[in-house]
Amino acid sequence: MTLLDTFTPARALPEPLPDGVAVRLSGVSKRFGDGPTVLEDISLDVREGEFVCLLGASGCGKSTLLNLVAGLDSPSAGAVRVPGGRAALMFQESALLPWLTASQNVELALRLRGVGRRQRRERSAELLDLVRLRDAGGKRVHELSGGMRQRVAMARALAQESGVLLMDEPFAALDAITRDVLHEELVRLRESQQLTVLFVTHNVREAVRLGDRVVLLSSRPGRIAREYPVECRQPRRIESPGVSSLSVAITEDLRTEIRRHGGQS
Repeated sequence: MTLLDTFTPARALPEPLPDGVAVRLSGVSKRFGDGPTVLEDISLDVREGEFVCLLGASGCGKSTLLNLVAGLDSPSAGAVRVPGGRAALMFQESALLPWLTASQNVELALRLRGVGRRQRRERSAELLDLVRLRDAGGKRVHELSGGMRQRVAMARALAQESGVLLMDEPFAALDAITRDVLHEELVRLRESQQLTVLFVTHNVREAVRLGDRVVLLSSRPGRIAREYPVECRQPRRIESPGVSSLSVAITEDLRTEIRRHGGQS
């Protein structure tokens, strides 16, 4: 019998979250079938308006954890709670439908929420304006740059009106300059829309650049190894002294975790 076998199976918890808590994971573990345990005993609170970055080696369960919060999968043990039971999810790839325009891709999220046609068009225009794509609504996916596609994906995520935004390495495929610009945009949107963000990344500097808190996961299975408050205020940049010094410390801890488990970054 493994430790996971002693856990109580996951179940819905009807009681509300405490004031100020946007996401709560309580003793969450995940195992796929008879395979090894991917996540083990994860307990984490994300406060309303907080930006938390999940960091760890490949295969440590970061994306699995995000899928559990999004409701795309269920934990093998423990419980995940999000106000209203839903959160918006943004992937590494934009996942836009190529036969639709930018505006229509955003409208699709609104349509699934039951928003009427006229309201969909108006709200889509507002959201594209919010991500600085006011004049790109009529463009199809092949006419958009990588950065523009991710902006459309961000607008589509905001159209879900959840207040909790989950982001799975959304800028990993972009060049450094485009990524830096989108970092600034995300910080602006997070503040203006009062979003709670749970952000997965392999990039230590990106985590410190964006997050209020960085959570380092161990490997095989993924557990919370350490948490780091980011004390330098926004606006901050990749090259800011505070970002650099904390990134060095986290990188050394990440290397220790990788060496301990014999994994690869």
